[in-house]
Amino acid sequence: MFRGAVQISLDAKGRLSVPAKHRDALTAGGQGEVVLTAHPHRCLILYPKTAWEPIETKLTSLSSFNPQTSGIQRMIVGQADVMHLDSAGRLLVNAVLRKFAKLDKDVMMVGQGSHFELWDLAAWDQQLESLMATDQLQIPQELEGFSL
Repeated sequence: MFRGAVQISLDAKGRLSVPAKHRDALTAGGQGEVVLTAHPHRCLILYPKTAWEPIETKLTSLSSFNPQTSGIQRMIVGQADVMHLDSAGRLLVNAVLRKFAKLDKDVMMVGQGSHFELWDLAAWDQQLESLMATDQLQIPQELEGFSL
C-alpha cells in the first residue's frame, strides 16, 4: 500500500530517486521491475509490475475500433515503460514521459494505494488549489455518506 506525498528531484539525466521506504514494495514479486506510464491528468503513474499487468490486460482487451478507447490505449499502454531501479534506487524517466508530464526538476510523488502518481511540483500545487476552490470541491455520488 503506497501512501503519502514526498517532493523529490529529477536529476540532469532524468533520474528520480525513489524513497528507500518504498523501493522493496515497488519491486516485490516483479523481478525488480516497475512500470511507469502516462495518465490522462498529465501526470505519470508508477506501478509495481505485478499490479500493472491486470490493468494492461484489461486495457488491451478493449476494442481498438472505438476512437476514445484506442486513444486511451495509446496514451497509457503505448507509453508504458518497464524498468528497473538502479543500484542507488533511481528510475530513469524517459524523455517522452518527462515531456508529457512536463517534469523539469521538482517532482511530487503521491501515493495512491496501489501505485504512485508523479507530478511536476507546480502542476501538483495547481491541482490542489483547483480542488480546494469552493466551486470545484464537489463530493461524487459514490462518496455520499462517507465519513473520515
